Amino acid sequence: MTGRGTASRFLTAVLHNGVGRYVRQLQRLQVVFSPAAPDARGARQFVEEEAVDFARRHPDVVVYVRPCDCPAPVLQAEYLNGTVREELIASKTSEEIVQLAAKLASQSGLDIVRIRKPFHTANPSVQGQWHPLTNKPSALTVRGPRTAPQ
Repeated sequence: MTGRGTASRFLTAVLHNGVGRYVRQLQRLQVVFSPAAPDARGARQFVEEEAVDFARRHPDVVVYVRPCDCPAPVLQAEYLNGTVREELIASKTSEEIVQLAAKLASQSGLDIVRIRKPFHTANPSVQGQWHPLTNKPSALTVRGPRTAPQ
């Protein structure tokens, strides 16, 4: 926590993801809905029409469908770091559920926090930060003394 009252951290890649090969952080997506509830109509339509297409577009995500007598339909996302995120999908259309599932598939599972700086290093340089005029001759960057107007 910072003085502003919000969590913050430095910008990092999850396990250096993308340096070698990219590993999607979403491990499992579970659709829990009631087969008879009226507010689960969008969830049933998603399962019937869109779930197979979503699984084909994201072959590294396991999609489970669990019909049960639950009070409200839920989309549960489990990530590789152990985070479980539940999104309520009651009274949502099939297209909205597809967009929500795609959003969950593109996230890392970490909480959304304020980024302190756009760069951070574990071994800071003694010489300071590089800028475009670092190795240029000083004649280009330093002007002589100003003369008084006459």
